[in-house]
Amino acid sequence: MEPKALTEGGIGKRAAQSLERFLAMESAGGIILIFATLVAILCANSGLHDLYEGLLHLHLSVGIGKAVFDEPLHFWVNDGLMAVFFLLVGMEIKREMLEGHLASVRQSLLPFVAAAGGMVVPGLIYWHFNADLPTLRGWAIPTATDIAFALGILALFGSRVPLGLKVFLTAVAVIDDLGAVIIIALFYTANLNVEALLQAAGLLAILFFMNVRGIGKLWLYLLVGACLWKAVLTSGVHATIAGVLLGFSIPLKCSGDRSPLRRLEHALLPWVTYGILPVFAFFNAGVDFRAISIHQLADPVPLGIALGLFFGKQIGIFSSSAFLMRSGFARLPEHATWREFYGVCVLCGIGFTMSLFIAGLAFNDPLLTVETRLGVLLGTVASALMGYGWLRAAVHAQSPERRMAIAEDWAKHKQGH
Repeated sequence: MEPKALTEGGIGKRAAQSLERFLAMESAGGIILIFATLVAILCANSGLHDLYEGLLHLHLSVGIGKAVFDEPLHFWVNDGLMAVFFLLVGMEIKREMLEGHLASVRQSLLPFVAAAGGMVVPGLIYWHFNADLPTLRGWAIPTATDIAFALGILALFGSRVPLGLKVFLTAVAVIDDLGAVIIIALFYTANLNVEALLQAAGLLAILFFMNVRGIGKLWLYLLVGACLWKAVLTSGVHATIAGVLLGFSIPLKCSGDRSPLRRLEHALLPWVTYGILPVFAFFNAGVDFRAISIHQLADPVPLGIALGLFFGKQIGIFSSSAFLMRSGFARLPEHATWREFYGVCVLCGIGFTMSLFIAGLAFNDPLLTVETRLGVLLGTVASALMGYGWLRAAVHAQSPERRMAIAEDWAKHKQGH
């Protein structure tokens, strides 16, 4: 390399350009999530184990005056940062229901039915292994799909996979998130504090009043939203629900202002994708395999979760979708084959982020925490590997004519954006 390149910052410029190109990849978020997971597992199974555990339980005080929360970092990640993730989920669900893939009954029927099947069958598989056991409380762990991971793997195929399959996967994951939010609110709440719950209801009423009045100042919504988070946390309902409710209250359209919801969604997306979700993975995926015996793999909890994610998701989504299509109420996504559609159904078994989150709500026992993480990792990895391999073979079998039609469909989509 010439000295001139060094003096003019050639290395730094090229590194910045490489980073920019990487972050522009649709699969970048999934790749970073995988990297954070691997680092967490490495730390938990090496000489860094004690340092890793110490970091999880390191206390951090946040607040003003007497209103101070002194909690471990693990709490701030799962109850604080993840509330921001759920804020993004709430806004995404609202936008899709108002003007996106879920805006009409006909558009939303297939992903709604598919998502329902993809939640019921995994739950039943987990129930089969944990019936009459206290661990039945974890039935919802294998019901969730991780949108970042699943779309990240699908994005590895670029424009070779029909656009309709990406739309289908996105819609299923969004509905899946909505289902997970409802499950958390109904089944994973502590003893309710009625006074705090009434405070939360009052703050929510203020937010929706602002929405109806057409107020577009985001800082006002975020200020009231922070108070809502505190009230919901104190009420016994999981604090992340405040994020979803705040997301629903932010207006999509506002007179005299660019869409507040789109502005906030655009601003938060990179922070959530490249920051919050990897941090969550790092704090929650650290399974110490040295403390696990081979016999534990056959325990009801990891077995129910792993089989629920791997078999339950693909069976539930594919069978319910196939029934709907064969009945004439829906049809395959445009340009897609049954083989490709099944591959996407397999990818829906990637339940990493939301599954780990629900697992943290379901169990406090250290042994069960390890077993749930193990089950989630096994089911997720198996679904990712099989889904990728299946889709790769399906894409390879495409005829030149269909491959061209798929590429043209993607080109029109990109021109429209």
